[in-house]
Amino acid sequence: MIIVISIAALLGFRQVLPSKIFTETGITKNVVVDSLMLEAVEADGGETEKDTLSSNKKIVFEAVNGIKFPAETFEDYKGYQHLVNFYEKLLQLETKKQGKVRIAYFGDSMTDGDLIVKDFRASLQERFGGEGVGFVNITSESAPSRSTLTHQFSPNWKTQSYLNVKSPRSPFGVNGHVFFTKRDTVNPAWVRYKASNIRHLTELYNPTLFYGKSGNRKAAVDVIIGKDTIRKNLNPVNLVNTLSVANGGIKGFKANFIASDSIPFYGFNFDDGRGVHVDNFSNRGNSGLPIGSFNTNVMRAFNDKLGYDLIVLHYGTNVLNYGSLNYTWYEKRMARVVEHLRECFPGVDILIISTADKSTKYGLEMKTDSAVVPLSRAQKKYAVQTESAYVNLYTLMGGDGSMVKWVDEEAPALANKDYTHFNFRGAKKVSDLIWNQINGGYEQYKRLRGFKTPTPPAPAPQTGTPVTEQPKAEQPKTPTVQPAKKPIVKKDTITPKKDTTHAP
Repeated sequence: MIIVISIAALLGFRQVLPSKIFTETGITKNVVVDSLMLEAVEADGGETEKDTLSSNKKIVFEAVNGIKFPAETFEDYKGYQHLVNFYEKLLQLETKKQGKVRIAYFGDSMTDGDLIVKDFRASLQERFGGEGVGFVNITSESAPSRSTLTHQFSPNWKTQSYLNVKSPRSPFGVNGHVFFTKRDTVNPAWVRYKASNIRHLTELYNPTLFYGKSGNRKAAVDVIIGKDTIRKNLNPVNLVNTLSVANGGIKGFKANFIASDSIPFYGFNFDDGRGVHVDNFSNRGNSGLPIGSFNTNVMRAFNDKLGYDLIVLHYGTNVLNYGSLNYTWYEKRMARVVEHLRECFPGVDILIISTADKSTKYGLEMKTDSAVVPLSRAQKKYAVQTESAYVNLYTLMGGDGSMVKWVDEEAPALANKDYTHFNFRGAKKVSDLIWNQINGGYEQYKRLRGFKTPTPPAPAPQTGTPVTEQPKAEQPKTPTVQPAKKPIVKKDTITPKKDTTHAP
């Protein structure tokens, strides 16, 4: 009886008590963790190590291809020096329209549904060229919430992920998954893709199926484009095989998989073969550690066909969950992950993006979680140790208390009420913050290469009056300008699309 009365009283008083007494849990079900992280916490969670990286100690770089960036302190470390090869590829695209650039962007729920990555991709393609959304899985839990293409699939697929499977039937693909059709002679497994109306993504460019090795020699794929159906036989003789679905750009297609239940499938790639392409390999609950389970030979086979120039590791959300302020175990294990990636993708540059700010309730007040700064420092340490570039997303957001501002003070809000995940507006801003830092390093690289950066034009007057160039002596007296009216903040009229993927 006491328990019943207490619950009733709590529900009744909730209407009048401050809202922050009650934790928002609507989206925190996104925050799960992979099995390798759980094992790492249990094995090494209590390990400590003396911090040998002084905030004021100079980090001096070695020249790469004759280019040497100025020394940096640990506190301000960005590591542009370790993006020289990537920057040179961009320069060849910008100045000679030669070559192409490919980026693998690995992340967790922060990049779910192509958030952040779609805007990062758009910034690069707008400047350097390139058409297409890149590599897309066979199935995806975030498909309903992805806006960069329409992705549908039948229920008779079996999925194995490196987040929870140690010994898959066949090696994982570059996306950390491997997919198998379930035997069904009546209703074959299928996938369907349709291009969006977003700039640079208005067609599915050169759709190509990626699949693995098998003894099956009878499998085929029926490709349906409009009213036409074309049967294409599969030939799974190599570690990684490809099948071209169409040449050029198409609006959409459906693929039926025939007698193919023993063949490992990975996904489809969509790109026009020019400019920049960015593949989003997001997995909810990923700490980054499962990447260390990649099969080196299979990854090199993927790299032979796709050719990666930059790998982005954007993690941290799931590593914050356990309340520990000691991340030595994570720093050491992620350093090994980076070295393994260099074995899998020889010559690739690596960019580490730190955890974003996350708020936790302390008493009645939402504040930056006490684990954010120690984790971001550990991420910077393994970036320095592995000679990788680094973006401190926590400081770019505004540092301490920034997530609370993004949720409660920005109008409209930039993040969700779980004080962890960004909405579409916030994801765009985060992408811009990352792109601006990377582009700043690129402009510095061009200056070191002897390219003069054009002086940007002076900003137009805020009054909107056209500027006319005249000799100084002939300039009329500056008229009195009335102060600009404070802009009216209109109520957000965007109707959010119902998300059938995230748990309510």
